[in-house]
Amino acid sequence: MSENTDGFSDAERAAMKQRATELRAQKGVKGAAKKEKELAACLEAIQELTGTDRTIAERFHVVVSEEAPQLDPKTWYGFPSYARDGKVVTFVQPAAKFDTRYASIGFNEDALLDDGAMWPTAFAVVEWTDAVEATLRDVVRRAAG
Repeated sequence: MSENTDGFSDAERAAMKQRATELRAQKGVKGAAKKEKELAACLEAIQELTGTDRTIAERFHVVVSEEAPQLDPKTWYGFPSYARDGKVVTFVQPAAKFDTRYASIGFNEDALLDDGAMWPTAFAVVEWTDAVEATLRDVVRRAAG
């Protein structure tokens, strides 16, 4: 990754541009039409992925759909994401997005995961297994409230 003089990598700058595009696409769209458009964008983002990133995003989409149907699919910085009241609760950050070794399943502060003085907010996923799915199903249920 090359660095720009403003301190952001090219990949980070591309993600910011992608987020601006997402916001422009939703301008003036409300209600069911907005949710429909956001779902389509989420599914498109998943379809654009390849290899393990795509498998993880597809399976995570199923997990969220089944365990937390109250969360709305959307994209967030180009990531397949799931939101409550417009605020992203959880998302998939593909490894290819920032040329990292593994994809991450992240949970933002609106996820209801608080547990004492410390709790995880992201999980590295290198392979989708039954154990990974079971863990993420539990975390998604808790995060969604």
